[in-house]
Amino acid sequence: MKVIRIVSNVLLGLLVVVLLLAAIGLAPVDDTPYQQMDYYRKTRQQLAALPSPPKPTAALQAGWAKVNITPSFTTATGGYGARLGKHWHTVNDSIFARAVVLNNGSNRVAIVGLDLLITPPTVVEALKKRLPEVGMRWENVYMGAIHSHNSLGGWAPGLVGQLIAGGYDERVVPLITNGILAAIRQAQANVSSAELGYGQTNASDLIYNRMANSGPTGPLDGTVRLLKLKKKTGQTALICSFAGHATLFDDSASEYLSRDYPGALVDRLEKDDADFAVFLAGAVGSTGPEVKAPDDFAEIRTYAGELADRIERVLPTITTRTDSTLAMLTLPLGLREPNPRIIGNWRVRPWLFYTIYGDYPSDLKALHLGNTVLIGTPCDFSGELAVELAPAAKRDGVNLMVTSFEGGYIGYITPDRYYDRQQYEVREMNWFGPYNGAYFKEMMTGLLDRITRK
Repeated sequence: MKVIRIVSNVLLGLLVVVLLLAAIGLAPVDDTPYQQMDYYRKTRQQLAALPSPPKPTAALQAGWAKVNITPSFTTATGGYGARLGKHWHTVNDSIFARAVVLNNGSNRVAIVGLDLLITPPTVVEALKKRLPEVGMRWENVYMGAIHSHNSLGGWAPGLVGQLIAGGYDERVVPLITNGILAAIRQAQANVSSAELGYGQTNASDLIYNRMANSGPTGPLDGTVRLLKLKKKTGQTALICSFAGHATLFDDSASEYLSRDYPGALVDRLEKDDADFAVFLAGAVGSTGPEVKAPDDFAEIRTYAGELADRIERVLPTITTRTDSTLAMLTLPLGLREPNPRIIGNWRVRPWLFYTIYGDYPSDLKALHLGNTVLIGTPCDFSGELAVELAPAAKRDGVNLMVTSFEGGYIGYITPDRYYDRQQYEVREMNWFGPYNGAYFKEMMTGLLDRITRK
């Protein structure tokens, strides 16, 4: 009987501890409509208060450069939990920070593309402090990443950071930050007059919708979009965006450091078609790459080759012309409290989420370049939502290029109708609760209207 009482007391104590932890660490999901929330009203006010960009005072000038940021030491592989924090040991292809610097006399902008999984929030915070070293501010910089799941990790502290990018290594953030600043400096040093052109090609057959595993879905954005810059010297640069997830190396291939298919694509374009190329992952949320080949390496060659073939067919049709339109707007993005769900509709409380992940501010950015508007999002942005934004771009008379991983990563943003599905994209990777699909669409449409002066 004494043993039974002891066991009973222990079990009762454990139950009390569990209930106490649940009480202080968990709360019901907040499903208040976003239009009724303070963060929404504040963000709308900030959107309305954004200043009109100054008009150009000179012809467009452009410069570009890339800096190798492949470390001399091994790091964890940045590729979410499936990599289990394992270190890469073989450099399959080098990692770069790439920059395109643009100037029209009154506005200066840097487009930065990183050969990383995302734009690390820790790097963003470092850049905000150090960009004045190159005469820039965070509001002048448009960030993107290729979203390779086999790139550098070790750039995020905390439990969630470790699940995404492996164990934190204090050498990695300065390495990436220094590379970005060096690329901007080198790009600034070769700025000269440039013409601008836009083209696109369809590659919808090269992606599939991962949400289809849990029910009906809508169409994805399968367009490859291209901005071409051409200097008077004849030198050219290509800015390329596409929504295929860079996951052709499977989960077991963490020993390789690689840019996946975006790296092979950029290398092909720089070899055969342009002096410089940069790839920015598009609306990759919920998309997967569609390709068949004997192994991962063959898949990467085949996929990049198919994209390059289509790009090369459209390149001769892109006519560059003088256009000094260059404007940039940054919208600080308010969000509801963190709502990552653990069990059913019970979520982690904000204090716990911020403890294990960090509290990083997020922005939406809009870059008006010629007759194209790029909108940068701090997330894996849904390819379905990108399709739904197309009518607004058509109404405003511009080409629209939506990119993911602008900085301040907040997980996946997907259509609200999928919120209750039992799937990775909308359960584990939805960190800020319901209705963000509609909220993002509204703010992105508003930002598009503001930057096109509608």
